[in-house]
Amino acid sequence: MISIMSRSELLLTNGSFYHIYNRGINGVNLFYEERNYAFFLQKYGLYLHEVLDTYAYCLLGNHFHLLVKIKDVFPINLTGLEDLSGLKTGLHNPDRIVSKRFSDFFNCYTKSINSNRNRTGGLFETPFRRIQVDDDKYFTQLIRYIHFNPQKHGFVDNFREYQHSSYHSHLANSPTKLAREQVLEWFGNANKYKEFHSSELDETDYSKFIIEM
Repeated sequence: MISIMSRSELLLTNGSFYHIYNRGINGVNLFYEERNYAFFLQKYGLYLHEVLDTYAYCLLGNHFHLLVKIKDVFPINLTGLEDLSGLKTGLHNPDRIVSKRFSDFFNCYTKSINSNRNRTGGLFETPFRRIQVDDDKYFTQLIRYIHFNPQKHGFVDNFREYQHSSYHSHLANSPTKLAREQVLEWFGNANKYKEFHSSELDETDYSKFIIEM
């Protein structure tokens, strides 16, 4: 079953999987230069690696997709900019730590883009969209869909040519914060992973991956 969450519903901190999506306000670009992609991933890792595991991602001009697993146990002393132990309301409630981390990440990235682009105001739509993933078939197809997005949107003729998704990172040997081993094990091995990505995704299946804005 696929659970589409309301905007106010908490991300469950019990090892739950989510398809998370966000875009620029009114469709504005999130990435203007090549270095923006690396900066986005760097800050994403800084703010969120302690509270979730990332299984797949794709960064496109004005939006991004993530497949993540919320950790069910966080480090006792989370690194970062703020101690949430004494804060009890809104995003500062300890039960909302993951949403707070996303908020801090978006704010950090926005400040950098605004400074470099001489712009002001928000950059990301709020709140970010999420779908709980609790179906094996959906999980499997979602990884392929996320990687296929650049081809779907016309960025490239073949999604394998796109450099800002986790497709090649899953097949590389370099160090990564991705849950690479878990993904390859899920498909069986690297060859079966590539084979599955070569199979066709029926256009009629797209609707279940789309998060309405």
